Amino acid sequence: MSGTWSPDSWRGKPIKQVPSYPDAARVTAVEKELSGYPTLVFAGEAQRLKSSLGRVAKGEAFLLQGGDCAESFAEFSPNNIRDTFRVLLQMAVVLTFGAGMPIVKVGRLAGQFAKPRSSDVETIDGVELPSYRGDMVNGIDFTETDRVPDPDRLLKVYNQSASTLNLLRAFAQGGFANLEQIHRWTLSFVENSPQGARFENVVSRIDEALEFMRACGITAENNQQLRETEFYTSHEALLLGYEQSLTRKDTITEHGGWYNTAAHMLWVGDRTRQLDGAHVEYLRGVSNPIGMKCGPSLETDDMLRLIDVLNPQNEPGRLTMIVRVGAGEVDKHLPRFIRAVEREGKNVVWSCDPMHGNTIKATSGYKTRPFDRILGEVKEFFEVHQAEGTHAGGVHFELTGQDVTECIGGAQAITDDALADRYHTHCDPRLNASQSLELAFLIADMMKQSRVNGGTASMAAAS
Repeated sequence: MSGTWSPDSWRGKPIKQVPSYPDAARVTAVEKELSGYPTLVFAGEAQRLKSSLGRVAKGEAFLLQGGDCAESFAEFSPNNIRDTFRVLLQMAVVLTFGAGMPIVKVGRLAGQFAKPRSSDVETIDGVELPSYRGDMVNGIDFTETDRVPDPDRLLKVYNQSASTLNLLRAFAQGGFANLEQIHRWTLSFVENSPQGARFENVVSRIDEALEFMRACGITAENNQQLRETEFYTSHEALLLGYEQSLTRKDTITEHGGWYNTAAHMLWVGDRTRQLDGAHVEYLRGVSNPIGMKCGPSLETDDMLRLIDVLNPQNEPGRLTMIVRVGAGEVDKHLPRFIRAVEREGKNVVWSCDPMHGNTIKATSGYKTRPFDRILGEVKEFFEVHQAEGTHAGGVHFELTGQDVTECIGGAQAITDDALADRYHTHCDPRLNASQSLELAFLIADMMKQSRVNGGTASMAAAS
């Protein structure tokens, strides 16, 4: 791919997963209005995230990326935002404490309102209507009125994202993330679970360490790292008109360049990563950290070409490969990905998305994801990296802080019959807080074992 890039150069490329708006003039008017709105994130923040992801690429940190499958207007509330943030904080503490490694925290929040669809239409009882593409595009109710794509929804997405980001910044820097307040992070419905008890054990040990540090004169009052945390946002760059409207030239920092100011990190999906397509064209030109979903259909040569296009300077932290192939399939695909990248000397972060390749339809009719299959794909991801001598850099989960019953299994033993109890997702099934925390402990154990094995291998090589 060659040629001069501009924020609108994607408009001359083939594009997929685009809604058919009945009023093109209104779409143009909304995008023009958005282009005059304030930025949601800042170039310097995206640069800091890229630097942190560079450490992940070098094996010096670990990426935790998680949040809603698709945010919705109906579920927008400060409590839901707080609870998802709280779960990610708990997971990060467990991973940091168990693996002894910094955790880079990135939420699927403040912009993840659109979803790609396998079909443009949905048919129920002989009635055919446009597919639901997320609240950014149309309504979830199966009515002709709700399913009409409405560009005014883009304005609501912006406003809701701005409010979410404002609250997240307050939580991250206003005292909620203070390690001395760690006891406040446990959700009530997790408190009496096995995960809650295990987390409290971690908290007690952290309290002992903090008490020692206080005796040495290191407190949250005089140490920013103890009272604040870095937290970033991300979403799939799907509706490029919206993304272009919030793309701005960096005139403040020394780096310069164009940045998408709707999120710190963006990713291109499995359905939209065509080498000559509009989504790749747009993402190649913005300076944010970029993710690329890598499914079973991704050919190795195409992957290398996409890496060259999306990260032509081979910059550590610029590109995250989010592998999503399904439990039992990792051995078939991940080794060929890794070996090609290592052979060509490419700098990437390797992350595991164990959600999208493990979706099934339960006998009850609900779409779900078995906890054992999610965990199985993560285990296989770590095992392959251990065998290849590379760094398992991160995980990417769809989760919520709500007490939902959408994924079966886990220590809670959510059954097929229980799915109907609290099945609230607007799109794909999410892990609840208890299941998320359980996974964090299991992953921390894998990271610890990987570190021990790596150390053993290094000592053996030295001797």
